[in-house]
Amino acid sequence: MTAMVKDELSRVGITNNSERKAEVTALLRLSGGVHIVGGRVIIEAELDAGSVARRLRRDISEVYGYTSGVSVLADGNTRRGVRYLVRIAKHGEGLARQTGLVDQRGRPVRGLPPSVVSGGIRDLEAAWRGAFLAHGSLTEPGRSSSLEITCPGPETAMALVGAARRLGIAAKAREIRGAHQVVVRDGDAISALLTRMGAHHAMLAWEERRMRREVRATANRPANFDDANLRRSARAAVATSARVERAMEILAGDAPKHLLDIGRLRLKFNQASLEELGQRADPSMTKDAVHGRIRRLLAMADNRAKELGIPDTGSVVNDTMMGV
Repeated sequence: MTAMVKDELSRVGITNNSERKAEVTALLRLSGGVHIVGGRVIIEAELDAGSVARRLRRDISEVYGYTSGVSVLADGNTRRGVRYLVRIAKHGEGLARQTGLVDQRGRPVRGLPPSVVSGGIRDLEAAWRGAFLAHGSLTEPGRSSSLEITCPGPETAMALVGAARRLGIAAKAREIRGAHQVVVRDGDAISALLTRMGAHHAMLAWEERRMRREVRATANRPANFDDANLRRSARAAVATSARVERAMEILAGDAPKHLLDIGRLRLKFNQASLEELGQRADPSMTKDAVHGRIRRLLAMADNRAKELGIPDTGSVVNDTMMGV
């Protein structure tokens, strides 16, 4: 599901400059970073999606006022798939200093800059978003499901672990064959982190697959475990219902009728699956149609909340709902 998450994160709208700086800094740090060539500071970022490369170049231009070049690296023996190389050479030193990727003496910072690590909650969410866009992956729900970030060194890994802790999410740093990674394995924590980063659509899709898998597994277990497992599979629906309820409060009826109708249906049957909601709709709908309308309702409410400066729909999802 990595491509789905990155596609959605590359389209997350941010207007706050502090958040945009935190995202750019983390993205540059984990995707290549600072190189000193012939006494000149050059910044390069190697990315696996064109949408991410475009987002990075736009933010560098709009936030810092610097231009950047981009080149396409074709599939070869040492890399899988097409890669995009964003390069800042002429203003590399200026950008490196402004992002905090080098210190006052011009030496590369090994972890993440203090301005990011000690920033506000939104900055930490943006830093995690940038880290995932640079080197993140999400596996399908299951026994070995995980959200992982590959880091350039242990300092960056520990910085991300600390940022996750401040966000209320348990993450671990590990080293495998010389590669440093940050890993989140708990399913509820993965959902919470996807929401924090802004991947609401991907989170709903991941939870839907997770529920289906858990329900199938429940059928093969002793009857005395059935109730507990079904309750766990319904948590995602309950959490989504809480977000929808918050969305209805934020929008106060100011939304298209078909979105409000699906929101009311979600609240009325707060533990039903998307397929069941589609069957209860009038006229009936596919689960993909239900999912799309809920996603648009939440996105509209989150954008309105950002304009008004009030908590968005993700603020109502707590540990109790997620079973922590």
